Amino acid sequence: MAKKSYTKQPLSFEVQLQLLKDRQLIVNNDIKALSYLRGVSYYRLSAYYLPFQEKKDVFNKGTNFQEIIDIYSFDRQLRLLVFDCIERLEIAIRTQFIYAMSMHHDDSHWQDNKAHFVKPYYNGVGNLVDPYSDLQNIISKAKTNRKPEVFIKHYIDTYNKPSNPPSWMCLELLTIGQLSHIYRGLRNKADKKRIADFFDVHPSVFQSWLHSITYVRNLCAHHSRLWNRDLAIEPSRLLKPVGHWVGSEFQNNKRVFYFICVLKYLLLRANPGNSLKDKLETLFEKYPNVPIKYIGIPSNGQGQILNWKEEALWK
Repeated sequence: MAKKSYTKQPLSFEVQLQLLKDRQLIVNNDIKALSYLRGVSYYRLSAYYLPFQEKKDVFNKGTNFQEIIDIYSFDRQLRLLVFDCIERLEIAIRTQFIYAMSMHHDDSHWQDNKAHFVKPYYNGVGNLVDPYSDLQNIISKAKTNRKPEVFIKHYIDTYNKPSNPPSWMCLELLTIGQLSHIYRGLRNKADKKRIADFFDVHPSVFQSWLHSITYVRNLCAHHSRLWNRDLAIEPSRLLKPVGHWVGSEFQNNKRVFYFICVLKYLLLRANPGNSLKDKLETLFEKYPNVPIKYIGIPSNGQGQILNWKEEALWK
């Protein structure tokens, strides 16, 4: 397709509001609508318009601006809920990573042993992948930081060897994305299995889930939309669950509800008393008019949303 010049000009908030009205969006309160356009932006809200426009740039008859705002607010609170779960899981994953490697190898400083990691290699796009060196660089930067973490400074000031702090200090420096990278870079499959076993997941599935958790975590951190989004990095399907899982109708792993099911499954091991179900139910009840089919909750042949709470995972 031939490219063309971008010709759209910036519009004042008042003109943006009039444009929405011209496109047949019902606006009951101009002052409130302008407040959202000023505080959120027309462009950010526009991602929520699409399901309400069968024709391009024309809203379906009867669409109200408040519907858009309700979906935006729902999505924001869904992000906060998902982000909170990821935070809890990140801590648990790091803990199990450290524990499994340290205890099995009887080595507080296993992260400094190159033999635990795959050799450097070039990935499919020609980039060098070197998990061991990447981990060592993170540790080195933390030690030479002008204002290092308190626990890193304490180690440097107190001990002269080994040169690096123990793994339970070093891995505290890693983000969930870096943990995912280091997990993928472990050489021994048995090491991966020991970590994944705690969460009742096969190592290959766990590796995929870590990658997806990293991706969704970054979406949440950058205030990106979860509602009506196809995940670019979808979590692998759990074909042989050890614990309770969801039925075949709930296997759309491109949508965020499947990802939320992944979080719930992992939290059953990491935080058995978690209140994810209650919080999710409360959110759905708060916004009863938000179409949750767009997050991946399926419907039956009559178009009725299936009762996700009756799935074994959520009971």
